[in-house]
Amino acid sequence: MKILKSIALYASLMLGANAAFADTTALEAMRAGLMKKLVFHSEPKPVSTIAFTDPQGGQNHLADYKGQYILLNFWATWCAPCRKEMPSLERLQVKLGSDNFKVVPIATGRNTIPGITKFFEKAGVEHLPVLLDPKSTLARDMGVLGLPITVILDPEGREIARLRGDAEWDSDSALATFKALTESK
Repeated sequence: MKILKSIALYASLMLGANAAFADTTALEAMRAGLMKKLVFHSEPKPVSTIAFTDPQGGQNHLADYKGQYILLNFWATWCAPCRKEMPSLERLQVKLGSDNFKVVPIATGRNTIPGITKFFEKAGVEHLPVLLDPKSTLARDMGVLGLPITVILDPEGREIARLRGDAEWDSDSALATFKALTESK
C-alpha cells in the first residue's frame, strides 16, 4: 500500500512538475520518516558567496555548482549524527549522482584532513569530495546553527529546502524526492 501511494505521488508530481521549480506540495507529500524534516521554501533563497576550500587549499564557491541540484551537507568529524548519516549520503551520491545532481559535504569548524580521510575510509565513503570550511565562515553566513544541516540548492544556485539534523538520505522517500527534482529540470 505504501509503495502504491509513493508511486501515485511520484506520478502526480511528474505530471505537474514545473521546469523551474518543482511543485513543493507534491514533493512534501512524498516525504516519509526522517525526510519529513526536509522543509521546502515557498520561494528560493539566495546563498552565500563565501569561499570554502579543498585539501590542496583551492578556493571553491557554491556558484561553481550552478546548473545542477546540490545536496549541501554541513558536517563535522566530531558530530555523532553527522557520522551516522554520512554513509547514506555516500549511497545517495552513488545511486543518483550525475550531471544533474551531486552530494556536496562540507566539513565545518575544526576538522583535520587526516581525521576526515580516516573517517571516510572507515565509513566506506569513496564518492564524496573532501571540502572544508575551517573557520565556519560559510556555515555562519548560511545560517547553520547546529550540525548536521543539509541545504538543497536548485540549478540556479538558490536554496530551495533545508533539513536540520540527520536523515536517511538513501531511503525510498529521499530517492523519490531527488529523482522527482532532477527529472523536473
